[in-house]
Amino acid sequence: MIKPKNILVLMYFSVTIAVAQTKTSDDNYQGTILETIKRIEEIFDIKVVDDRHLLDNKTLDFSDWRIEPGNLELSLANILAPFGLTYFKQANGTYQIRKYEHYKVSVDKAENRLAFLSTQYAEKTSWENRKAALTSCMKYSLGLDKAPKRPNSKPILTKKRKFSGYTVENIGLEILPGIYTTGSIYKPVSLKNKAAVILMPNGHFGDGRYRASEQIRAANLARMGAIVVSFDLFAWGESQLQFPATTHRNSIASTIQVLSGMRLLDYVSTLKYADMSRVGVTGGSGGGSHTMFLAALDDRITVSVPVVMVSAHFSGGCPCESGRGIHLCGNGTNNAEIAAMAAPKPQLIISDGGDWTHTVPQLEFPFIQRTYGFYNKMELVENAHFAKEGHDYGTSKRLAMYPFMAKYLRLDIEKIKNKLGQIDESKSVIEPYSHLFVFGEHGENLPKNAINNINDLYKLFGEENLRKHEESSKK
Repeated sequence: MIKPKNILVLMYFSVTIAVAQTKTSDDNYQGTILETIKRIEEIFDIKVVDDRHLLDNKTLDFSDWRIEPGNLELSLANILAPFGLTYFKQANGTYQIRKYEHYKVSVDKAENRLAFLSTQYAEKTSWENRKAALTSCMKYSLGLDKAPKRPNSKPILTKKRKFSGYTVENIGLEILPGIYTTGSIYKPVSLKNKAAVILMPNGHFGDGRYRASEQIRAANLARMGAIVVSFDLFAWGESQLQFPATTHRNSIASTIQVLSGMRLLDYVSTLKYADMSRVGVTGGSGGGSHTMFLAALDDRITVSVPVVMVSAHFSGGCPCESGRGIHLCGNGTNNAEIAAMAAPKPQLIISDGGDWTHTVPQLEFPFIQRTYGFYNKMELVENAHFAKEGHDYGTSKRLAMYPFMAKYLRLDIEKIKNKLGQIDESKSVIEPYSHLFVFGEHGENLPKNAINNINDLYKLFGEENLRKHEESSKK
């Protein structure tokens, strides 16, 4: 006697055979992708969600032949890849269809990648071999080896403004011939002793380094005793005097942003009171990416606080973060491993529940801790996770950062506390944008040698052909 369950199985295979028999080599076994996805759902007992209608009106040669029995992931990849599509496994077990994006994968794929990476090194020596290979490749991919030397021109500095416990002056630094990085330098009032240095690469938040939260952060770190350098993204803020905002999405932006941090640090190292044994870096979002990059590639960095950007499944949607192929280094890396390259130096990873860092406590942080364990320094890496917050570098995240920087850069956090012993940011002055400009309200003080053609910037790196390729690919 045939049991009911077996009857269903037989019925299924009968239907499958009937469908397959309607297709022949005469039409390359062509079928609609929706039909094939339906078969995959039945074979593997899953649910595929195409809420963006990416599968509509698509046909595929040899569609049924692409299904690999016993291998769901490969079957989906075989069907979706020809259309530039991929899948994201959701927490509820469904598989959502998405456009393929090189900087974003599903969490399950990130888990697999970290598990694989963990098999590649299990102690300090093998890890340091891996790190050395990653460092070399990342510098090459960014083109840092081809960067011309910084000109001997003096930095352009504005008059200092004095506030409660700190001063501010704006800087325009020629980091390459005709290429100026712009920012503001915050210092403690009456510098008499060596002071720690903190770089603050700007992120993609609205208003850039001119926004209130960034001014507050820089001012309070300066009041605590640090020399703080907040600087613009490429083709962002005053950088747009040279390059329009559209060029921010050119891959060269990632190179210039890393180079800006390094060469601003070169300049600060010449200052009388700069203590180059105490150098921190912190930024959020795109600035969080460059916090990780600088901590990984510049040995002078001693403390890092990347904010809302450490993720194994998202490497940054802007080409200024992921446009130079650095995540292809080492046959594939991600921001979790790049953050681990800071080991064993103190690092605070700030994450939240409302963006791609929601998995940090369970996924990325344990992986990074493991690397610190190779040095017996697991206590030097921490995670401050704000499960109910979103993508920002807001008050709570700043309040987590201040004591960490104070501890490892030997800053005086008492200088920003009120009589109740609470951190008080109210003494920070929010200056109008115009006060933070180095080249004047209308760019009237921009140096005459300033390059304003993106092609000329590429030429500095000997990349004329690459630039032409980028232009043609965007048309």
